[in-house]
Amino acid sequence: MAKRPAPLSRARTASTGAPAPAPRRTRAGGTAQVDVREWASGIRLSGFMVIMLSLVILGAWVLVPTLGTYIDQRQKIAALEASVQVTAEEITRLEQARERWEDPAYITTQARERLYYMKPGEVVYLVDNDLDPASLPQEQAPVSDELEQTPSDWMPQLLRSVTGAGLAQSAIRAQ
Repeated sequence: MAKRPAPLSRARTASTGAPAPAPRRTRAGGTAQVDVREWASGIRLSGFMVIMLSLVILGAWVLVPTLGTYIDQRQKIAALEASVQVTAEEITRLEQARERWEDPAYITTQARERLYYMKPGEVVYLVDNDLDPASLPQEQAPVSDELEQTPSDWMPQLLRSVTGAGLAQSAIRAQ
């Protein structure tokens, strides 16, 4: 058999047998420039490489939609698990409420607070908010974040309060 000469782009060096580096063209500034057409012409596709490349493309074409479906289903499963957790917490809360309603003292308290029921002989007083809406403060004053120390001389204030209560016009007189 006769040896075929190596193509120019695959020339080998005589001493090592390794492929010779591709010749590089330089610009005026001295930087190397590789010609893309020269690089692409050095690629050889064999039948095996074409088959393998087509199998990789076919596998990606088949697996990408399947992977998208898998991710979508995992998200739905996670959402449903969170929903189950919330439902379980709601069931626990409702069971606790049902247990409270089995207690007669709780039922009595709820009947008094919600329905204003009373036991025979009891007197219930309902206090309506009878203040004039104009006299109510419209907005609260802003609360300070700083602590202030009040004066420690409380005796004069106590005396003012006692005398003011005794001299008031609406004070109830003892009989």
